[in-house]
Formats: sequence, structure tokens, C-alpha cells
Amino acid sequence: MKKLLNTLYVQTQGTYLRREGETVVAEREREVVARIPIHTLSGIVCFGNVLCSPFLLGLCGERGVHVGFLTEHGRFLARVEGPVSGNVLLRVAQMEAAHDAGRGRDLASAFVAGKILNARTVLQRRLRDHGDEAGCARAVDLLAGFARQLRQAETTDAVRGAEGEAAACYFAVFNELIVAQRAAFAIRGRNRRPPLDPMNALLSFLYTLLAHDCTGALESVGLDPQIGFLHALRPGRDSLALDLMEEFRAPLADRLALSLVNLQRVSRKDFRTSESGAVEMSENARKTVLLAWQQKKKETIVHPFLGEKVEIGLLPHVQAQLLARHLRGDLDGYPPFLLK
Repeated sequence: MKKLLNTLYVQTQGTYLRREGETVVAEREREVVARIPIHTLSGIVCFGNVLCSPFLLGLCGERGVHVGFLTEHGRFLARVEGPVSGNVLLRVAQMEAAHDAGRGRDLASAFVAGKILNARTVLQRRLRDHGDEAGCARAVDLLAGFARQLRQAETTDAVRGAEGEAAACYFAVFNELIVAQRAAFAIRGRNRRPPLDPMNALLSFLYTLLAHDCTGALESVGLDPQIGFLHALRPGRDSLALDLMEEFRAPLADRLALSLVNLQRVSRKDFRTSESGAVEMSENARKTVLLAWQQKKKETIVHPFLGEKVEIGLLPHVQAQLLARHLRGDLDGYPPFLLK
């Protein structure tokens, strides 16, 4: 099993990262503020005005450490990585599956089934922990129906249609999952680019972090993150990473966002609205979210398919491995991660 390494998130503006032997050195105003051995890292994520020396980027490329660059508010800009070393035969199998309408539909259906059933489980836990609520209970039934609908889907477009309806159903009752600060964090459906309320801003930030992890996981097993099955292919778009993250949205990102709000670890004052109407998080709020994200990834669960204990941060790697095994013909189907 792959060891869960740390991701270094750097968001203090004006930070300079450089190489010192086998160590990443972080400087601010020419003073060293941190030293991190490269072998303890799986990735570096830089927010805003954070600079990296070319020698550090070279070291990261050699050691398989991915470096991502985002805006100060979490919008993805670029990603730097070393030479691609995956199995070329696996990538050929991935290409063949992408060009096979039937196999592409089946894989898209598996990703969406994971997404729908995990969203349903999150709503069921709300009913169990906080009592019955008519809208939430109805959504649980509807989501089960959308999952069954996937079995009759004959095309990938039909799968996408079921996914869209299920997402609308889930977010229609999302406010029922907010038990504290509801007035400040209530949403009217999912919105992004830009997010128009604090909860959507929080979700978008967490989805960005999750997408980064899924991209790295796919690359680590030799898959091309751009060749997906559910999300349409588009130059520069990590379609397969977006496919993979669908099953993790509700159990990882959504639950963490709700926990931060319900435990009042973030509040309305941590967000500001720009003149354009976009809602942005403060630097302190991002620090809180990043710390919670790292702590969440260290928790362990029993993987429903493997029956083994796995750190949550390794789930994208486990699912990427299962996807690779399916594409190589070692598994008859791809088993999505299902929250128990």
C-alpha cells in the first residue's frame, strides 16, 4: 500500500520556496520559516504570490512530487510534474475504453452511481442523527431511484442526465444538513465561477483540493488524468480526475464543509463579497480549512471493496488502482467507493 505522504499547502503571500539538498526551504522576507524533507511530501500547492526556484521544481520532478499553482482564492492555474512514467499499455487500454461507447458508458455509470449513493448516505445520516425531515426523506427515495435509473441508461448522455437530476435533488435539501449558522451559510443550489455565497465558496475550495489529489492519484498509477469517461474531453481539462472525484464529493468535501460550519470553525465574517458578487474566503479561513483537510485525510476507514483499513487520504489512490486493474482486464467492473 502506498504510504500517505503530506501535501504542503503554501498560502502566505510573498513566500519563496527553494531547494537545499533534499529539503524544501520556505522563506519569507529572506528569513527561513520552514524546512521540509522532500521524501515526506507527495505534493506542493501554492496559493497566489508564492514563488518556487527552478532547482526546487527540478527536485520535485525527480522525486515525483507534484507542484500546483492556484490563485489566492483557490482557482487552479497550472501544475508542474516530472516525466510521465506510467505503463504505456495501460494508457492504450484507457484510450480504447474511452473510444468504446459501451465501456465508456459503464465507467461513467459507475462513477455516477458512487456519487449518488454516497450523497444518499450523507442524507440518511442526517435523518438518523437529527430526526425525520420530509424533504430530506423524500430526497433519499429520489436518489435511490436515480441510482436504479443508471441501470437502464443506454448512453453516456443518459448517465449525465441522471447525474444532473440527482445533483439538483441533493442540493435542493442541502440546507437541511446545516444545523448551525444556517442563515449565514444557506445556499440556493450549487453555483461556482464565481461562488455567490459562503457555503459554495467553501465547497469550491474543497473541490479544488480534492481534484488536485485525484489527479496525482491517477498519475501515480500510470493513468492519463485527461482521458475521462463521464466528463467530456477538453484540452487542458483533467476529465478523468473529475470523474474520479465524483464519488468523493459528498463523503469527503461536503461532509467536511458541513462539519466546519456546524462546529462553527468558520463563520460568515471569514468571507467577503467582492464588487462582482463573488464570495471569497479570508486567509485565516483557508488556513483552517487546509488544516482540517489534512487532518481528515489521516483518519482511517475500512474500504468497502477491499475490506482493509485505509487512510482517507489514500482513497483516491486505491480507487485509481482499482480503475487501472479494471482497464487491464483484472477486474470485470470498476467498483466505486461507497460510504458505509
